[in-house]
Amino acid sequence: MKYGRFDDVAREYVITRPDTPLPWINYIGCQSYFGILSATAGGYSYYRDARLRRLTRGRYNNVPTDFGGRYIYLRDNADGDFWSPSWMPTQSELEDYSCRHGMGYSTISSKRNGIRSATRYFVPLDETLEIWQVTVSNERLVPADISLFSSVEFCLWEALDDATNFQRNLSTGQVEVEDGVIYHKTEYRERRNHFAYFACSEEIEGFDTQREDFLGAWRGWDKPLAVTEGRSRNSIAHGWSPMGSHHVKLTLGPGETRTVVFVLGYHENAKDQKFDPPGSQRLNKATVLPLIEKYTSIDAVEEAFAALGHHWDGLLNVYQVSSPDEHANRMVNIWNAYQCMATFNMSRSASSFESGIGRGLGFRDSNQDLLGFVHMVPSRARERILDIAATQLESGGAYHQYQPLTKKGNNDIGGDFNDDPHWLIIGVAAYLKETGDFSILDEPVMFDCQPGTEEPLYEHLKRSIQYALDRKGPHGLPLIGRADWNDCLNLNCFSDTPGESFQTTTSKDGKVAESVFIAGLMVLSARELADIAMASGREEDSYYYNTVSNDMKQTILEHGWDGGWFLRAYDDNGHKVGSHENDEGKIFIESQGFCVLAGVGLEDGKAATALESVAKHLATPHGIVLQQPAFSSYVIEYGEISTYPPGYKENAGIFCHNNPWVIIGEAMLGNGDRAFDYYTRICPSAREGISDVHRLEPYVYAQMIAGRDAPTHGEAKNSWLTGTAAWNYYTITQWIFGIRPEYSGLRVAPRIPERWTGFTVSRTFRGVTYEIVVTRKGAGNGVALSVDGVAIEGEIVPPPAEGVTFVRIEAVIG
Repeated sequence: MKYGRFDDVAREYVITRPDTPLPWINYIGCQSYFGILSATAGGYSYYRDARLRRLTRGRYNNVPTDFGGRYIYLRDNADGDFWSPSWMPTQSELEDYSCRHGMGYSTISSKRNGIRSATRYFVPLDETLEIWQVTVSNERLVPADISLFSSVEFCLWEALDDATNFQRNLSTGQVEVEDGVIYHKTEYRERRNHFAYFACSEEIEGFDTQREDFLGAWRGWDKPLAVTEGRSRNSIAHGWSPMGSHHVKLTLGPGETRTVVFVLGYHENAKDQKFDPPGSQRLNKATVLPLIEKYTSIDAVEEAFAALGHHWDGLLNVYQVSSPDEHANRMVNIWNAYQCMATFNMSRSASSFESGIGRGLGFRDSNQDLLGFVHMVPSRARERILDIAATQLESGGAYHQYQPLTKKGNNDIGGDFNDDPHWLIIGVAAYLKETGDFSILDEPVMFDCQPGTEEPLYEHLKRSIQYALDRKGPHGLPLIGRADWNDCLNLNCFSDTPGESFQTTTSKDGKVAESVFIAGLMVLSARELADIAMASGREEDSYYYNTVSNDMKQTILEHGWDGGWFLRAYDDNGHKVGSHENDEGKIFIESQGFCVLAGVGLEDGKAATALESVAKHLATPHGIVLQQPAFSSYVIEYGEISTYPPGYKENAGIFCHNNPWVIIGEAMLGNGDRAFDYYTRICPSAREGISDVHRLEPYVYAQMIAGRDAPTHGEAKNSWLTGTAAWNYYTITQWIFGIRPEYSGLRVAPRIPERWTGFTVSRTFRGVTYEIVVTRKGAGNGVALSVDGVAIEGEIVPPPAEGVTFVRIEAVIG
């Protein structure tokens, strides 16, 4: 069953019925101002940090799920009929409903009783505001007298405090209304120098800023009193719940269309220029009024929307593919790349499944996300790397998360997730291969954001490896700490107290439990650091880190091989985890995928054996499950992983994040058919036809899909903000299509299905556009390359002569 369709030409997903199984969302904003926006206008907005600078309220765990947002109400003043053009919150019957989610914008359209309306929401580039561009058309044969009401509920800035500290917050709300503009200024009189504003392009009939006056006592957003009666109260909020609503009256002749623009924004004043006149409590509006004037102009709005489109043209055109598979084309060219930019902006902080309160940006997460966006925004990737590195501890360890507003490590979560430091190396390597900008290695970067501790970024990378070398267990494998990539495998926790955090509770000294996954990761990270050292003229370091990598590889083969697959770990008792000796949790995906990806077992056949075990024990029609058999009861030695019911999340769910590691492994072994088969099983576009099973958006990846042990096998959860986006993009573009940046040039090494006759790629790399035409002439994966008509040896195309901006590559495989 489908709830919409892809419009690839417009780069939109068109939702054609509002009652999707779960809220299907989009993001507006791509720099510092962001908003979550569902297909029924739900969601909220924030500036930089979803917890500390939230403009509008978003309520999680609601019934209905998607309630509260950027609502427009229309009222026919002739008979009092009113409705929401976005369906929610009134849930009125609509004709021709659609929501077109596009690149940084969404347009929600519908018709009722001859009145058609469309609202386009977007954030202009380089601004800290959002536009609601509302068009209302009269398709009747007679004039229409229509009232239009806007509505938004303000958050009192700190989202956690706003949702909990009622004894204070119900008395602090403050607003100003001047010339029809609503200014939300709670706490501005004291420590804040920022405020929100809500403006309208038309002369208003009235306004409201007090929620109860707008809604009426004992009423909800589905039937606001002001809308029901067609009359605003001109209320001024004093405490309670500040909100913003404008009332605009429209008299429309037959066939007439009117456009109304609403502007919701965030603004800051200098601390010594907060008030006008000085010494008063009146907001100084001198610097915000020009913005309001500009963006309440329809011409300026259209110009800003066109600029947003050009912006996304530039990002997406860096890598475009035409292959025999429409789903791969659609995901690579549009949606997977778009999702990678969302994870860059949001990390794991704010989505339908992440409240924006409990998590900042993840150290591991943000480094992995670089794999998916570094080619689109290399300058911003550079900035992100330096920000991440500045939160690293002097030991080489890392805070697991940091806050985007302060850029400081999150003490509430802390560190000791012993895989974290390795990901910094992986992220920096991806940046260097893409850009060739080795100057970043010499950038002075603080430790723990403490001035005076600056060392070159290269030293941070060295300390990442040293951190692991200083923390090896009885078998010579890396100690796991609180957890590794799998945050729920907590081998040092041993929690038996309700409410304790599995991630922050540690009952053991952590000197026994080891991770085979981190060992595989270390093989890769040390080799990447060796390559970085060699490419930057540090040959002695290169030899040393290659030795570290090879030594850890041998340790895995000696102590991490279980006969048919790689072990997952050793627990605090020194017992094997992920072994045929275990009753449950015999085999795990993480160590199979990452050890093979890192090159462990390629020479002696163990890699192939491990991946055959994955196919036999873990693969399902909906993707590869995390482990088998699922844990049927709580295992205190393992922690949170065994708390989930079988088939969900880390207890044998399908983690779409680590499926790509197996796909890359299959590609490395030359198995293009199986690699692409696994890719397709979790590809959102390919799953669109089973949206009633999958339930989440068919245009972006979810973190997990319920595994074979679950009653709802195939149901997805936790969409949008997941490392799945970057890893799948990296996998399909660099390992299946095989167009891979290297220090010495662009590698062309496809691993495509045997049935494919070929494909073409346009790839911009270090300022040069490469047109790559791949043709299959027979079975196998051998590649013969020619560059601008001249045959070359090997798989790597070196950079062209200076000044050349276009190169044509022809690749014959088979």
